[in-house]
Amino acid sequence: MTARTSTRIAVLGLGEAGRRYASGLALAGAEVRGFDPAHELGAPEVAQFADLGEALDGAEVTLSLVSGRAAASVARDALPHLQRGAVYADLNTGSPEIKQRIARLAADRDVLMADAAVLAPVVRAGHRTPMLASGSGAQALADRLAPFEVPIEVLDGDAGEAAKLRLLRSVFMKGLGALVIESLDGARAAGSEDWMREQMARELGPDGDALVRRLVEGTQRHASRREHEVRDALAMLESAGRPADMTRATLAWLERLTADDGPGHV
Repeated sequence: MTARTSTRIAVLGLGEAGRRYASGLALAGAEVRGFDPAHELGAPEVAQFADLGEALDGAEVTLSLVSGRAAASVARDALPHLQRGAVYADLNTGSPEIKQRIARLAADRDVLMADAAVLAPVVRAGHRTPMLASGSGAQALADRLAPFEVPIEVLDGDAGEAAKLRLLRSVFMKGLGALVIESLDGARAAGSEDWMREQMARELGPDGDALVRRLVEGTQRHASRREHEVRDALAMLESAGRPADMTRATLAWLERLTADDGPGHV
């Protein structure tokens, strides 16, 4: 049997983000195995398995890109299949408490856990999207993915620290998206939507028009997932005793978008 020389990476969840990580890492030279009963990747560079254990066999790094709600249950199912010293990286947007729970499950299996926070939409840069990482496996994750040009800033802290900073960033970014949608909604009612878009784009800089478009489209498309994310951010702010008026308003907008399936033509 020929010895394997490339890093074996398992990607759990082949949705919008997972499929880009899987294909990008494979094309960069990693041996990538994918698992997702709900999505067929159909990429020749990635071996997709119907069995979780087969997908995880021999994986040195596992990237979980499922959802914040499913993160803990997926980790519970996956960790028994990993070898000691392997890295399990949870890239899902979840609360610090969920990340800490996964870290405890990993420690029980002698698996290194990385709380990895993705800092931008993966559709723009694929597997080269910047990340923060904390936890016992943060440095190992950065080292093992460095050959594939994955930018990871390692934090000096336990699992949950990266998630905490990610949620603080969400207070701003998700709030900005809600503010853009509310402004355009009001401007449309006044017959001035185009003028308002131009004003916002000008204030947001050279790429302002594209940013406005991404904020509107991304907020609408991912309203349900972002609702849960902002709810976690709100809980974190409230537990710290900090004012959270803007975050409550952002949550109200996301709840409205989820209930109404978006305002339609913002």
